[in-house]
Amino acid sequence: QVQLVESGGGLVQAGGSLRLSCAASGTILGISNMGWYRQPPGKQRELVASVTSGGRTNYADSVKGRFTITRDNARSAWYLQMNNLKPEDTAVYYCNAASGINYYWGKGTLVTVSS
Repeated sequence: QVQLVESGGGLVQAGGSLRLSCAASGTILGISNMGWYRQPPGKQRELVASVTSGGRTNYADSVKGRFTITRDNARSAWYLQMNNLKPEDTAVYYCNAASGINYYWGKGTLVTVSS
């Protein structure tokens, strides 16, 4: 089992920045891909960014050039640096980890961007 805990959410004005963190614990040796998803109010959860064990990254078109995902294998953590935030980025953000055929989720952290 893998436990994930997000932190770093909050309220920010449009144009501002936030850095989300995800800390993993438990059986972490098998974690391969790590990612961030978000669920805006009244909408479905969507992929924001992901990074493979080899360091290859993938971003949703809506965040390219503004968000950066990084991972720290030594600390079993990964991060989402969010710059130039927009009101449409308002959502609950979830970190995600893939380990074999299993997927694990954190409980989420709320990001609110005011206009």
